[in-house]
Amino acid sequence: MAATRLCFQCAGRALYRDVRYRPTTTPLSLTRIHFFATGKPPPKPRPYGPEKPLVSSKSKTPQHVTTPLPTAPRSRQKKNRAAYWRLSIGVVLIGSIVYSMFTSPLQLTEAPSIADRDTISKRESGVTEKSPMRLRMEAFIKEKQNEIVAALQELDPSHKFRTDTWSRPAGGGGISCVLQGGHVFEKAGVNTSIVYGTLPRPAIEKMRVNHKAIDPDVDSLEFFAAGLSLVLHPQNPNAPTVHLNYRYFETMDQDGKCNAWWFGGGTDLTPSYLYDEDAIHFHKCIKDACDKHDRAYYPRFKQWCDKYFYIPHRQESRGVGGIFFDDLDVEEKDQEQLFSFVKDCLGSFLPGYLPIITRRKDMPFEEREKEWQQLRRGRYVEFNLVHDRGTSFGLNTPSARVESILMSLPLTARWMYMHEAEKGSREERILTVLKQPVEWV
Repeated sequence: MAATRLCFQCAGRALYRDVRYRPTTTPLSLTRIHFFATGKPPPKPRPYGPEKPLVSSKSKTPQHVTTPLPTAPRSRQKKNRAAYWRLSIGVVLIGSIVYSMFTSPLQLTEAPSIADRDTISKRESGVTEKSPMRLRMEAFIKEKQNEIVAALQELDPSHKFRTDTWSRPAGGGGISCVLQGGHVFEKAGVNTSIVYGTLPRPAIEKMRVNHKAIDPDVDSLEFFAAGLSLVLHPQNPNAPTVHLNYRYFETMDQDGKCNAWWFGGGTDLTPSYLYDEDAIHFHKCIKDACDKHDRAYYPRFKQWCDKYFYIPHRQESRGVGGIFFDDLDVEEKDQEQLFSFVKDCLGSFLPGYLPIITRRKDMPFEEREKEWQQLRRGRYVEFNLVHDRGTSFGLNTPSARVESILMSLPLTARWMYMHEAEKGSREERILTVLKQPVEWV
């Protein structure tokens, strides 16, 4: 307030000195300006113009006569007064702003987040083999997403994939590609998701059970997660549903330096009607990818898959399996080896599934077979909403995109009270396999 008052007085004094000796300001305006400048009434004004000696025609003695300057028109006086008032008020406002700049607390600009720095790095340098693993994994899954969507679109040209690109306030985002009501696929979704966030203390303690590299003495940790997830629900009951997910997770310090990381993922086949040749082909493609890196991987991860996709309240598996793994970190193999393993597994998907869907998509079927397919999809929904850790993690992540998370659910499903399959039927055979996993290769 003191600085504002001082600025007002300085502006008023300067303006008063300027207009006092000009004929364009009325005495009332002078009074106001002088009062704002000094708080006192104004003194008497001195003559406007200089004294000019006059010589009478009859006398040689000079006579001093004061000749006032002509007064400006009233309209010009009003314009001048308005200009001076604007100047005076402007000086006061500028003074107040300057005073606030020097007396207000200094507002520091926040440092760019890890997500911001990664975005700048990708824009300026691109993604290379020397880039952080999180950027390489992001680039890889986006490339595979485009490849898979293109192959599926060619298989089902009747409907186009809808592509939604979305972002998260905390950093990251994703691309959701979904086809609904097609000729081949009732619903097909291929999503990529990139998440930057902060882990609270309880989550850190839980993760340390499997990852000792995580610092136990911090209250929060920055994290990054990237993954590609896919679920295809065909129209034809003879064609199996398929699921795929491969992901990468890491924790970081404030500078973006990775201090713990791991890979996870897998794929599994869920038929409504079992064709042994389909299950064998699917598992063989996966096994070949695993054997390139470690011959123990396929039997180990196949057993893990059978256990993970088990529905306890139904006492049956969701499908005929595949592979599943999680928390593969430096204690398993080095980062480059595991990244190569994930790339080969993801690369085996199209060769493993396209021949199956091509054989089954146009087979004839009856209404009762469609009803059975809907019942099996009901089991699929039960597992995903009750037991799937990925769905639970996604729905509990702040600013989660629910539509993308629940993309895995079928467009239609069915529940019937006390339904039982007929003895000796194809429906009974698939139930027998689901209760007792089979070694397909």
